[in-house]
Amino acid sequence: MNIIDELKWRGAVNQTTDEEGLRKLTDKKQIGLYCGVDPTGDSLHIGHLIPFMMLKRFQLQGHHPVIVIGGGTGAIGDPSGKNSERVLQTMDQVKHNENALSAQMIKLFGTENFTIVNNYDWLSKLTLLDFLRDYGKLFNINTMLNKEVVSSRLEVGISFTEFTYQILQSIDFLHLYRHEDVQLQIGGADQWGNITSGIDLIHKVEGSDTDVFALTIPLMLKADGTKFGKTAGGAVWLDPKKTSPYEFYQFWINQDDRDVVKYLKYFTFLDEAEIDELAEKVQTHPEKREAQRRLAEEVTKFVHGEQAVVEAQHITKALFSGEVQELTAEEIEQGFKNMPSVEVSAEKKNIILWLVDDTKIEASRRQAREDVKNGAIRINGEKIQDVEAEIDPSAHFDGKFVIVRRGKKKYFLARIK
Repeated sequence: MNIIDELKWRGAVNQTTDEEGLRKLTDKKQIGLYCGVDPTGDSLHIGHLIPFMMLKRFQLQGHHPVIVIGGGTGAIGDPSGKNSERVLQTMDQVKHNENALSAQMIKLFGTENFTIVNNYDWLSKLTLLDFLRDYGKLFNINTMLNKEVVSSRLEVGISFTEFTYQILQSIDFLHLYRHEDVQLQIGGADQWGNITSGIDLIHKVEGSDTDVFALTIPLMLKADGTKFGKTAGGAVWLDPKKTSPYEFYQFWINQDDRDVVKYLKYFTFLDEAEIDELAEKVQTHPEKREAQRRLAEEVTKFVHGEQAVVEAQHITKALFSGEVQELTAEEIEQGFKNMPSVEVSAEKKNIILWLVDDTKIEASRRQAREDVKNGAIRINGEKIQDVEAEIDPSAHFDGKFVIVRRGKKKYFLARIK
Protein backbone atom coordinates (compact mmCIF):
# COMPACT_ATOMS: atom_id res chain seq x y z
CA MET A 1 0.00 0.00 0.00
CA ASN A 2 1.29 3.46 -0.88
CA ILE A 3 2.14 5.47 2.23
CA ILE A 4 -0.53 8.09 1.41
CA ASP A 5 -3.21 5.42 1.02
CA GLU A 6 -2.13 3.85 4.32
CA LEU A 7 -2.33 7.22 6.09
CA LYS A 8 -5.81 7.79 4.69
CA TRP A 9 -6.96 4.35 5.88
CA ARG A 10 -5.62 5.19 9.33
CA GLY A 11 -7.57 8.46 9.38
CA ALA A 12 -4.37 10.48 9.53
CA VAL A 13 -4.86 12.95 6.65
CA ASN A 14 -6.65 16.26 7.07
CA GLN A 15 -5.43 18.40 4.17
CA THR A 16 -2.85 18.05 1.41
CA THR A 17 -1.80 20.58 -1.21
CA ASP A 18 -1.66 17.97 -4.02
CA GLU A 19 -2.57 14.48 -2.88
CA GLU A 20 -2.15 12.82 -6.28
CA GLY A 21 1.19 14.53 -6.88
CA LEU A 22 2.44 13.41 -3.46
CA ARG A 23 1.26 9.85 -4.07
CA LYS A 24 3.16 9.74 -7.39
CA LEU A 25 6.30 11.23 -5.81
CA THR A 26 6.34 8.69 -2.96
CA ASP A 27 5.83 5.86 -5.46
CA LYS A 28 8.77 7.13 -7.53
CA LYS A 29 11.36 7.83 -4.80
CA GLN A 30 12.20 7.89 -1.10
CA ILE A 31 11.51 11.45 -0.03
CA GLY A 32 12.72 13.71 2.75
CA LEU A 33 9.98 15.08 4.98
CA TYR A 34 9.94 17.14 8.14
CA CYS A 35 8.02 18.24 11.16
CA GLY A 36 9.08 20.96 13.58
CA VAL A 37 8.85 21.20 17.34
CA ASP A 38 9.68 24.30 19.34
CA PRO A 39 11.57 23.75 22.61
CA THR A 40 8.92 25.35 24.84
CA GLY A 41 9.38 22.56 27.41
CA ASP A 42 11.90 19.84 28.27
CA SER A 43 9.67 16.92 27.32
CA LEU A 44 7.38 15.91 24.49
CA HIS A 45 3.82 14.86 25.38
CA ILE A 46 1.40 12.52 23.63
CA GLY A 47 0.07 15.39 21.51
CA HIS A 48 3.49 15.43 19.81
CA LEU A 49 3.08 11.74 19.00
CA ILE A 50 0.34 12.64 16.53
CA PRO A 51 2.67 14.07 13.81
CA PHE A 52 5.60 11.89 14.92
CA MET A 53 3.63 8.70 14.23
CA MET A 54 3.29 9.98 10.67
CA LEU A 55 7.04 10.54 10.37
CA LYS A 56 7.71 7.07 11.80
CA ARG A 57 5.43 5.43 9.22
CA PHE A 58 7.30 7.21 6.42
CA GLN A 59 10.60 6.11 7.99
CA LEU A 60 9.46 2.46 8.11
CA GLN A 61 8.75 2.65 4.37
CA GLY A 62 12.28 3.91 3.70
CA HIS A 63 11.63 7.65 3.53
CA HIS A 64 13.88 10.07 5.42
CA PRO A 65 12.29 12.02 8.30
CA VAL A 66 13.88 15.23 9.55
CA ILE A 67 12.94 16.82 12.86
CA VAL A 68 13.52 20.54 13.23
CA ILE A 69 14.14 21.66 16.78
CA GLY A 70 13.04 25.28 16.83
CA GLY A 71 15.97 26.84 18.66
CA GLY A 72 15.37 29.97 16.59
CA THR A 73 11.58 29.98 16.26
CA GLY A 74 11.23 28.80 19.87
CA ALA A 75 12.85 32.01 20.99
CA ILE A 76 10.11 33.91 19.11
CA GLY A 77 6.87 32.00 19.86
CA ASP A 78 4.42 30.31 17.50
CA PRO A 79 0.97 31.99 17.55
CA SER A 80 -0.73 28.81 16.22
CA GLY A 81 -3.52 27.61 18.48
CA LYS A 82 -2.87 30.39 20.99
CA ASN A 83 -5.16 33.28 21.92
CA SER A 84 -2.44 35.28 23.66
CA GLU A 85 1.28 36.00 23.38
CA ARG A 86 3.68 33.34 24.60
CA VAL A 87 6.06 34.23 27.41
CA LEU A 88 9.53 34.40 25.90
CA GLN A 89 12.08 31.99 27.39
CA THR A 90 15.71 32.65 28.20
CA MET A 91 18.23 31.18 25.76
CA ASP A 92 19.52 28.94 28.57
CA GLN A 93 16.03 27.46 28.99
CA VAL A 94 15.73 26.98 25.24
CA LYS A 95 19.10 25.18 25.09
CA HIS A 96 18.23 22.86 27.99
CA ASN A 97 14.91 21.99 26.33
CA GLU A 98 16.60 21.37 22.96
CA ASN A 99 18.94 18.77 24.48
CA ALA A 100 16.11 16.99 26.33
CA LEU A 101 13.85 16.84 23.25
CA SER A 102 16.66 15.61 20.99
CA ALA A 103 17.32 12.67 23.34
CA GLN A 104 13.63 11.74 23.34
CA MET A 105 13.38 11.82 19.56
CA ILE A 106 16.47 9.68 19.06
CA LYS A 107 14.76 7.13 21.31
CA LEU A 108 11.70 7.15 19.02
CA PHE A 109 13.45 7.29 15.64
CA GLY A 110 16.92 5.84 16.25
CA THR A 111 19.88 7.24 14.38
CA GLU A 112 19.59 5.40 11.03
CA ASN A 113 17.84 7.24 8.20
CA PHE A 114 16.83 10.07 10.53
CA THR A 115 18.13 13.60 11.03
CA ILE A 116 17.66 16.21 13.76
CA VAL A 117 18.49 19.82 12.89
CA ASN A 118 18.14 23.09 14.76
CA ASN A 119 16.79 26.14 12.94
CA TYR A 120 18.85 28.41 15.20
CA ASP A 121 21.81 27.32 13.05
CA TRP A 122 20.53 29.19 9.99
CA LEU A 123 18.03 31.72 11.38
CA SER A 124 20.60 33.19 13.77
CA LYS A 125 22.86 34.03 10.81
CA LEU A 126 20.25 36.28 9.18
CA THR A 127 20.79 40.02 9.63
CA LEU A 128 17.72 42.23 9.86
CA LEU A 129 18.49 43.68 6.42
CA ASP A 130 18.89 40.20 4.89
CA PHE A 131 15.58 39.14 6.43
CA LEU A 132 13.72 42.16 5.06
CA ARG A 133 15.34 42.23 1.59
CA ASP A 134 15.59 38.48 0.85
CA TYR A 135 12.39 37.24 2.49
CA GLY A 136 10.15 40.04 3.78
CA LYS A 137 9.85 41.38 0.22
CA LEU A 138 8.30 38.06 -0.90
CA PHE A 139 5.47 38.03 1.67
CA ASN A 140 2.27 39.97 1.05
CA ILE A 141 0.81 41.48 4.24
CA ASN A 142 -2.78 40.95 3.03
CA THR A 143 -2.10 37.25 2.45
CA MET A 144 -0.47 36.90 5.86
CA LEU A 145 -3.43 38.61 7.57
CA ASN A 146 -5.84 36.19 5.92
CA LYS A 147 -4.01 33.14 7.26
CA GLU A 148 -6.14 31.64 10.04
CA VAL A 149 -3.14 31.52 12.37
CA VAL A 150 -3.01 35.35 12.25
CA SER A 151 -6.65 36.29 11.57
CA SER A 152 -7.79 34.43 14.70
CA ARG A 153 -5.60 36.74 16.77
CA LEU A 154 -6.49 40.10 15.23
CA GLU A 155 -9.23 40.94 17.74
CA VAL A 156 -7.06 40.37 20.81
CA GLY A 157 -3.89 41.54 19.07
CA ILE A 158 -0.67 39.96 17.89
CA SER A 159 2.86 41.31 18.21
CA PHE A 160 5.08 41.88 15.18
CA THR A 161 7.35 39.21 16.63
CA GLU A 162 4.71 36.47 16.47
CA PHE A 163 3.32 37.89 13.19
CA THR A 164 6.67 37.12 11.53
CA TYR A 165 6.67 33.52 12.76
CA GLN A 166 5.21 32.19 9.51
CA ILE A 167 8.05 33.82 7.56
CA LEU A 168 10.64 32.09 9.76
CA GLN A 169 8.89 28.72 9.36
CA SER A 170 8.81 29.29 5.60
CA ILE A 171 12.57 29.93 5.63
CA ASP A 172 12.96 26.59 7.44
CA PHE A 173 11.15 24.74 4.65
CA LEU A 174 13.26 26.48 1.98
CA HIS A 175 16.50 25.69 3.86
CA LEU A 176 15.54 22.02 4.29
CA TYR A 177 14.52 21.72 0.63
CA ARG A 178 17.93 23.04 -0.39
CA HIS A 179 20.12 21.23 2.16
CA GLU A 180 18.24 18.09 3.26
CA ASP A 181 16.26 17.27 0.09
CA VAL A 182 13.00 17.76 2.02
CA GLN A 183 9.88 17.94 -0.17
CA LEU A 184 7.10 17.46 2.37
CA GLN A 185 6.20 19.25 5.59
CA ILE A 186 3.82 17.63 8.08
CA GLY A 187 2.01 19.38 10.90
CA GLY A 188 -1.22 19.71 12.87
CA ALA A 189 -4.34 21.19 11.30
CA ASP A 190 -3.52 24.58 12.88
CA GLN A 191 -0.21 24.66 10.97
CA TRP A 192 -1.78 24.75 7.49
CA GLY A 193 -1.22 28.49 7.02
CA ASN A 194 2.42 28.34 8.13
CA ILE A 195 3.18 25.31 5.95
CA THR A 196 1.55 26.67 2.80
CA SER A 197 3.46 29.94 3.28
CA GLY A 198 6.64 27.85 3.02
CA ILE A 199 5.46 26.25 -0.20
CA ASP A 200 4.67 29.69 -1.64
CA LEU A 201 8.16 30.92 -0.72
CA ILE A 202 9.85 27.90 -2.34
CA HIS A 203 7.81 28.34 -5.52
CA LYS A 204 8.79 32.02 -5.70
CA VAL A 205 12.49 31.34 -5.13
CA GLU A 206 13.03 27.95 -6.76
CA GLY A 207 10.34 27.98 -9.46
CA SER A 208 6.60 27.33 -9.55
CA ASP A 209 7.06 23.74 -10.78
CA THR A 210 9.15 22.73 -7.73
CA ASP A 211 7.75 19.54 -6.14
CA VAL A 212 7.04 20.46 -2.51
CA PHE A 213 3.97 19.43 -0.55
CA ALA A 214 2.02 20.05 2.65
CA LEU A 215 0.13 17.48 4.68
CA THR A 216 -1.76 18.20 7.88
CA ILE A 217 -3.27 15.89 10.45
CA PRO A 218 -6.86 16.06 11.70
CA LEU A 219 -7.52 17.56 15.10
CA MET A 220 -7.87 14.50 17.29
CA LEU A 221 -11.01 14.58 19.42
CA LYS A 222 -12.34 11.95 21.80
CA ALA A 223 -15.83 10.51 21.37
CA ASP A 224 -17.13 12.91 24.04
CA GLY A 225 -15.92 15.88 21.96
CA THR A 226 -12.97 16.83 24.20
CA LYS A 227 -9.41 17.18 22.93
CA PHE A 228 -7.30 14.02 22.94
CA GLY A 229 -4.39 13.91 25.38
CA LYS A 230 -5.82 16.13 28.09
CA THR A 231 -6.46 14.45 31.44
CA ALA A 232 -7.56 15.63 34.87
CA GLY A 233 -3.92 15.37 35.95
CA GLY A 234 -2.66 17.45 33.02
CA ALA A 235 -0.54 16.40 30.04
CA VAL A 236 0.64 12.83 29.52
CA TRP A 237 4.41 13.22 29.04
CA LEU A 238 6.92 11.02 27.24
CA ASP A 239 9.49 11.73 29.96
CA PRO A 240 9.21 8.82 32.46
CA LYS A 241 10.07 11.20 35.31
CA LYS A 242 7.00 13.33 34.51
CA THR A 243 4.62 10.49 33.58
CA SER A 244 5.77 7.06 34.74
CA PRO A 245 5.56 4.17 32.24
CA TYR A 246 2.85 2.66 34.47
CA GLU A 247 0.77 5.87 34.31
CA PHE A 248 1.43 6.03 30.57
CA TYR A 249 0.22 2.43 30.15
CA GLN A 250 -2.87 3.15 32.26
CA PHE A 251 -3.75 6.18 30.13
CA TRP A 252 -4.03 4.01 27.04
CA ILE A 253 -5.71 1.03 28.71
CA ASN A 254 -8.46 3.32 30.03
CA GLN A 255 -9.56 4.58 26.61
CA ASP A 256 -13.23 4.55 25.70
CA ASP A 257 -14.57 1.69 23.52
CA ARG A 258 -15.74 4.36 21.07
CA ASP A 259 -12.17 5.65 20.59
CA VAL A 260 -9.94 2.60 20.88
CA VAL A 261 -10.12 1.41 17.24
CA LYS A 262 -9.32 4.91 15.97
CA TYR A 263 -6.30 5.01 18.30
CA LEU A 264 -5.16 1.52 17.27
CA LYS A 265 -5.09 2.75 13.66
CA TYR A 266 -3.30 5.94 14.52
CA PHE A 267 -0.87 5.10 17.31
CA THR A 268 0.18 1.52 16.55
CA PHE A 269 1.89 -0.27 13.69
CA LEU A 270 -0.58 -3.18 13.72
CA ASP A 271 -1.88 -4.13 10.28
CA GLU A 272 -5.44 -3.87 9.00
CA ALA A 273 -6.31 -7.53 9.65
CA GLU A 274 -5.27 -7.41 13.31
CA ILE A 275 -7.01 -4.11 13.95
CA ASP A 276 -10.21 -5.43 12.32
CA GLU A 277 -10.04 -8.47 14.60
CA LEU A 278 -9.65 -6.27 17.67
CA ALA A 279 -12.50 -4.04 16.46
CA GLU A 280 -14.71 -7.13 16.32
CA LYS A 281 -13.80 -7.97 19.92
CA VAL A 282 -14.77 -4.47 21.03
CA GLN A 283 -18.24 -5.20 19.64
CA THR A 284 -18.61 -8.78 20.92
CA HIS A 285 -16.67 -8.80 24.21
CA PRO A 286 -16.09 -5.17 25.31
CA GLU A 287 -15.75 -6.24 28.95
CA LYS A 288 -12.45 -8.04 28.16
CA ARG A 289 -10.90 -4.76 26.91
CA GLU A 290 -8.53 -6.67 24.64
CA ALA A 291 -8.26 -3.76 22.20
CA GLN A 292 -7.34 -1.35 25.00
CA ARG A 293 -4.75 -3.76 26.38
CA ARG A 294 -3.17 -4.17 22.94
CA LEU A 295 -3.17 -0.40 22.43
CA ALA A 296 -1.48 0.17 25.80
CA GLU A 297 1.14 -2.50 25.07
CA GLU A 298 2.02 -1.18 21.62
CA VAL A 299 2.27 2.53 22.46
CA THR A 300 4.12 1.95 25.74
CA LYS A 301 6.59 -0.33 23.94
CA PHE A 302 7.16 2.28 21.22
CA VAL A 303 7.81 5.11 23.70
CA HIS A 304 9.41 3.34 26.68
CA GLY A 305 10.50 -0.11 25.48
CA GLU A 306 9.51 -3.73 26.10
CA GLN A 307 10.67 -3.81 29.74
CA ALA A 308 8.40 -0.88 30.61
CA VAL A 309 5.41 -2.86 29.33
CA VAL A 310 6.38 -5.84 31.50
CA GLU A 311 6.70 -3.60 34.57
CA ALA A 312 3.42 -1.77 33.89
CA GLN A 313 1.55 -5.06 33.53
CA HIS A 314 3.20 -6.42 36.68
CA ILE A 315 2.14 -3.36 38.69
CA THR A 316 -1.40 -3.50 37.25
CA LYS A 317 -1.78 -7.18 38.15
CA ALA A 318 -0.37 -6.69 41.67
CA LEU A 319 -2.68 -3.77 42.46
CA PHE A 320 -5.71 -5.64 41.13
CA SER A 321 -4.95 -8.86 43.02
CA GLY A 322 -3.56 -7.20 46.15
CA GLU A 323 -0.32 -9.21 45.91
CA VAL A 324 1.84 -6.12 46.23
CA GLN A 325 4.61 -8.01 48.00
CA GLU A 326 5.77 -9.07 44.52
CA LEU A 327 6.59 -5.49 43.52
CA THR A 328 10.04 -3.94 43.51
CA ALA A 329 10.72 -0.58 45.17
CA GLU A 330 10.99 1.01 41.71
CA GLU A 331 7.62 -0.44 40.64
CA ILE A 332 6.03 0.87 43.84
CA GLU A 333 7.38 4.35 43.04
CA GLN A 334 5.59 4.15 39.68
CA GLY A 335 2.36 2.47 40.74
CA PHE A 336 1.73 4.56 43.85
CA LYS A 337 2.81 7.94 42.50
CA ASN A 338 -0.68 9.43 42.68
CA MET A 339 -2.04 7.48 45.64
CA PRO A 340 -2.39 8.92 49.17
CA SER A 341 1.00 8.86 50.87
CA VAL A 342 2.60 9.89 54.14
CA GLU A 343 6.12 9.99 55.54
CA VAL A 344 6.90 7.87 58.60
CA SER A 345 9.99 6.99 60.63
CA ALA A 346 11.73 3.61 60.40
CA GLU A 347 10.88 2.92 64.05
CA LYS A 348 8.95 -0.30 64.83
CA LYS A 349 5.52 0.35 66.30
CA ASN A 350 2.25 -1.29 67.32
CA ILE A 351 -0.08 -1.52 64.30
CA ILE A 352 -2.95 0.41 65.94
CA LEU A 353 -0.74 3.29 67.05
CA TRP A 354 0.98 3.32 63.64
CA LEU A 355 -2.31 3.43 61.70
CA VAL A 356 -3.71 6.25 63.85
CA ASP A 357 -0.82 8.36 65.13
CA ASP A 358 1.91 7.92 62.51
CA THR A 359 0.01 7.61 59.24
CA LYS A 360 -3.48 8.98 60.04
CA ILE A 361 -4.86 6.20 57.82
CA GLU A 362 -7.39 5.42 60.55
CA ALA A 363 -9.36 8.18 62.26
CA SER A 364 -9.46 6.57 65.72
CA ARG A 365 -8.01 3.67 67.69
CA ARG A 366 -11.45 2.12 68.02
CA GLN A 367 -11.92 2.15 64.24
CA ALA A 368 -8.38 0.84 63.72
CA ARG A 369 -8.95 -2.11 66.08
CA GLU A 370 -12.25 -2.91 64.40
CA ASP A 371 -10.74 -2.86 60.89
CA VAL A 372 -7.77 -4.99 61.95
CA LYS A 373 -9.94 -7.60 63.72
CA ASN A 374 -12.30 -7.76 60.71
CA GLY A 375 -9.42 -8.45 58.32
CA ALA A 376 -9.87 -5.15 56.46
CA ILE A 377 -6.19 -4.18 56.80
CA ARG A 378 -3.37 -5.62 54.73
CA ILE A 379 0.23 -4.56 55.29
CA ASN A 380 2.54 -5.19 52.32
CA GLY A 381 -0.01 -7.66 50.92
CA GLU A 382 -0.44 -9.63 54.13
CA LYS A 383 -3.72 -9.60 56.08
CA ILE A 384 -3.09 -8.54 59.70
CA GLN A 385 -5.80 -9.38 62.29
CA ASP A 386 -3.76 -9.18 65.49
CA VAL A 387 -4.20 -5.81 67.24
CA GLU A 388 -0.91 -6.43 69.08
CA ALA A 389 1.05 -6.91 65.83
CA GLU A 390 4.10 -4.72 65.23
CA ILE A 391 4.89 -2.79 62.06
CA ASP A 392 8.52 -2.94 60.97
CA PRO A 393 8.96 -0.33 58.19
CA SER A 394 12.41 -1.70 57.28
CA ALA A 395 11.17 -5.25 56.63
CA HIS A 396 10.18 -4.90 52.95
CA PHE A 397 10.89 -2.99 49.76
CA ASP A 398 14.48 -2.09 50.65
CA GLY A 399 13.20 -0.35 53.77
CA LYS A 400 11.71 2.43 51.63
CA PHE A 401 7.96 1.78 51.79
CA VAL A 402 5.07 0.22 53.66
CA ILE A 403 1.95 -0.45 51.58
CA VAL A 404 -1.38 -0.42 53.38
CA ARG A 405 -4.57 -1.67 51.80
CA ARG A 406 -7.84 -0.96 53.60
CA GLY A 407 -10.82 -2.84 52.29
CA LYS A 408 -10.78 -4.12 48.69
CA LYS A 409 -9.38 -1.17 46.79
CA LYS A 410 -8.15 1.64 49.04
CA TYR A 411 -4.35 1.82 49.03
CA PHE A 412 -2.02 4.05 51.06
CA LEU A 413 1.72 4.41 50.77
CA ALA A 414 3.96 5.12 53.75
CA ARG A 415 7.36 6.43 52.72
CA ILE A 416 10.16 5.80 55.18
CA LYS A 417 12.13 8.93 56.11
